[in-house]
Amino acid sequence: MDYRFPLIEKLPPYVFAVINHLKMEARHRGEDIIDLGMGNPDLPTPDPIVDKLIEAARNPKNHRYSASRGIPNLRVEISRWYARRYNVEIDPETEAIATMGAKEGFSHLVMALVEPGDKVIVPDPSYPIHSFAATIASCELIKLPIIEGPEATMDALRRLDYSRLQQPKLLVLSFPHNPTTVCVEKEFFEEAVAIARERGYLIIHDLAYADLTFDGYQAPSILQVKGAKDVAVEMFSMSKSYSMAGWRMGFCVGNRQAVAALTRIKSYLDYGMFQPIQIAGIIALRDCDHVVPEIVEVYRKRRDMLIKGLKSAGWDVPSPKGTMFVWAKVPDQFAKLGSLEFAKLLIKNAGVAVSPGVGFGERGDGYVRFALVENEQRIAQAIRGIKMFLND
Repeated sequence: MDYRFPLIEKLPPYVFAVINHLKMEARHRGEDIIDLGMGNPDLPTPDPIVDKLIEAARNPKNHRYSASRGIPNLRVEISRWYARRYNVEIDPETEAIATMGAKEGFSHLVMALVEPGDKVIVPDPSYPIHSFAATIASCELIKLPIIEGPEATMDALRRLDYSRLQQPKLLVLSFPHNPTTVCVEKEFFEEAVAIARERGYLIIHDLAYADLTFDGYQAPSILQVKGAKDVAVEMFSMSKSYSMAGWRMGFCVGNRQAVAALTRIKSYLDYGMFQPIQIAGIIALRDCDHVVPEIVEVYRKRRDMLIKGLKSAGWDVPSPKGTMFVWAKVPDQFAKLGSLEFAKLLIKNAGVAVSPGVGFGERGDGYVRFALVENEQRIAQAIRGIKMFLND
């Protein structure tokens, strides 16, 4: 029997799987490949968080089903975190929900808010789930070019055709932006909120890299804009700020109708995170702010070393103000190859794995993304390999 699965056929093969395959093949041959591809944080989770997890896991009361929207004390701590960080008031009962990482929360939120055929504005390039969540929900995508910076992005948003047939249901944003590392100021969100209010759609803002900012830059929350909760929700992942990637913990806050919709759909799909993880998350949000600057400093040093090293190899790349990535235009002599073929060459000739920009969308081709997930010694080794390749 030959089965067809129309939804799966809409999802193209994961471009990053090609690079992963080549990386694993090289490693099986005994080659040392430095993996700067996947944004998988390598730093350990702070001890107070781990200690609380262990303590809570030993209590049999925490082994039962939990609440899909998060235990009450966690939602209270999420609200306190927003008040402390952004001076934003969040009602823990109606405006906050815990999620199994931002990716799960984002995907289910899109599913809860749209109908097949709805239009969703998504950045191009973008973190894959930011566009494919809408594809999975049978929506049509309106691509918002983001690669040239916030002014050009806002200009493109203003100039979208908002005729009846093009009326969007959602706008997806994420700043600091993965993969391009574009950062915005609060004024960008003020105009985005004003447009959303005028046009009658909701904004989902993914603030995954809220804390991974450098050189004095501080990333704003969209909810700092007056009246933003009327049209916006914000996602946060604890993967980066607290090095909790494998814990799969995040949350969504803001517009109470959207939060209620996510709460309803999650009640059918899961019983919430393992309760000890939620309890440990309370400790992260309440007691571990002092650890975040230490984590950020590690990424800053890696960023500076990579940028300096690439420049010394003749590859001049801008230094990002945010995220854990470096977004690099493919060198001119390789531009005709495209990002995927160039990424293959880096594995073969430099022993370095990166993410090809085309994997993030059509406008990402011509770029590759470095993830700052190896220590400085390994980054120095990567630079030596890249230098030899580019200057051969």
